[in-house]
Amino acid sequence: MIQPTIVTWILVIFGAITLVPLVLAQTVMLVKPNSQQAKDILIAKGEDWRDKTHFRSALGLAWADWLLVVPLLISGSIGVILGHAWGYVLWGAAGSISLYINIVLWFMEKEYVYPSRGALAYYSYYWGFFVYWGALALAYSAIRLSGIEL
Repeated sequence: MIQPTIVTWILVIFGAITLVPLVLAQTVMLVKPNSQQAKDILIAKGEDWRDKTHFRSALGLAWADWLLVVPLLISGSIGVILGHAWGYVLWGAAGSISLYINIVLWFMEKEYVYPSRGALAYYSYYWGFFVYWGALALAYSAIRLSGIEL
């Protein structure tokens, strides 16, 4: 057993605060992909998709989040709270995915999102928190699986 520490709980809470709004937005994208509500949530009020690739990317990412990231995050979080090594493995996988895709999006979307939202929003809740949580979850999982307690 790998007993959860205060750092574990901080990362669980930070992950939930960071990812729950995304999951809700992705749900709207899956249920009503062509709706104005989906566009308002994912790209900005009153904005339209830049092109078909932009729309298809958003829809594909919504499916990937629901089919892969959400199950890894939920089961991994349960596992780490219960102190099981498999929880850290799943958490590390979720962190890797979050880190990877959001670094890609950080650069892809900067031209469009950064000017309208500013540096603070862009590097925090628009993309930054996903990158930070992913890196922290991945590193923390590796540290805990190696037997180090933080």
